[in-house]
Amino acid sequence: QVQLVESGGGLVQAGGSLRLSCAASGSIFGINVMDWYRQAPGKQRELVATMTSGGSTRYLDSVKGRFTIFRDNAKNTVYLHMNSLKPEDTAVYRCHAYNSLTLNDYWGQGTQVTVSS
Repeated sequence: QVQLVESGGGLVQAGGSLRLSCAASGSIFGINVMDWYRQAPGKQRELVATMTSGGSTRYLDSVKGRFTIFRDNAKNTVYLHMNSLKPEDTAVYRCHAYNSLTLNDYWGQGTQVTVSS
């Protein structure tokens, strides 16, 4: 089993910044993709940013240039740094991990990000 614990959400004004953290623990061997998803009320879940074990990244078009996903291997933690936040970024953000050896998906509990105008 893998546990993902997120932190760093909160309330921020438009134009502000937040950094989300996702700390992985447990049987993390084989985890080769970690992502951040978000879901706003009444909307579908979106894949916001992805990082592979090889360091490749991919972003949702609407966050490109504003959000950065990066990791600290020593801490088994993935971060999402969010700049120039907009009210439309308001959502519950959840960390996700995929183990390519066991084909299992793991999810964090979610953290609320609210951007006021």
